[in-house]
Amino acid sequence: MTLESDNGSLRIRVFNALENAILNGEYPEGANLTELKLSKDLGVSRTPIREALMQLELEGLVKNIPNKGAVVVGISEKDIDDIYAIRIRIEGLASRLCAENITDEDLKALEKITDLQEFYLFKNNLDQLWSLDGDFHKIIYDSSKSRPLRTMLSSFHNYIKRARDLSVKAEGRAEKSVAEHRAILDAIRSKNGELAERLTADHIKNARDNLITQKQA
Repeated sequence: MTLESDNGSLRIRVFNALENAILNGEYPEGANLTELKLSKDLGVSRTPIREALMQLELEGLVKNIPNKGAVVVGISEKDIDDIYAIRIRIEGLASRLCAENITDEDLKALEKITDLQEFYLFKNNLDQLWSLDGDFHKIIYDSSKSRPLRTMLSSFHNYIKRARDLSVKAEGRAEKSVAEHRAILDAIRSKNGELAERLTADHIKNARDNLITQKQA
């Protein structure tokens, strides 16, 4: 677990470090998170640790148990299933709003990401593809100009990092995912919100179905 040296406040940086450690499995379900140990691990006082643990409890990732302290709850399989079910219904809306509101600058950024995805697909660099997948969807969320929608979907993407990683790196899924992104981009570029919405919903369904297949393999 590392503390990112970005320009955010110490509390936010501590929260992000702990959240990522939980979501990446460094702290598995049932792990006890003590303020003293975490403060030593991160080299910070116990105050930002305490504040971050309170925020994590609000997020549902930890639970305070009497005489035990903060215990990791994590993200369950049902949570992941529920998140995909919700994403299927609302992520298309983000693409529809994006098609209506995207700026020329953001459209160029979306085009660049899609071009890079096709390049790294050719190079069979799945790690770069995975990173760019998040960037692609982030631009759509931001360009929707809906703060509630952006906040909700960004949290969902973050919570299912490992599931997305498993899905996009599965055999044959990368090619399909990049092609789906290209189709969504074309719809957004043409300001066809209805088509962008439908293609995005299909994209999320395909990712979910692929994940289910991987679990059953």
